[in-house]
Amino acid sequence: MSVPEQLEAVDTLVEHLKTALAEKNWEELSRLNELVKPTIEPVMAALEAGELSAEPVRQRLATLQTFCDRANISANEARAEAQKALKEVSQNRSAAKAYQNVSLNRPK
Repeated sequence: MSVPEQLEAVDTLVEHLKTALAEKNWEELSRLNELVKPTIEPVMAALEAGELSAEPVRQRLATLQTFCDRANISANEARAEAQKALKEVSQNRSAAKAYQNVSLNRPK
């Protein structure tokens, strides 16, 4: 893959990550996250070999870092929402069970 193609691969990956985050598609985010290292490694190798200037790489890494920070915040919020929902389900189940116990134990 040529150096411009390597940079384009990073840009494409970031765009896919942004789309998956906007859609809150956690499975796709997980899959794309696994592609970050293999996508960045050739760019870093080209940088070290002097085939790339530092600025385009720095910009892309900064963009990727910003995205990863946003994705992490969003994932934590989703996790908190899921925990809250599970807690509510548990409370509702407890209330239903208590009601059932009262109903079954009523004197006739």
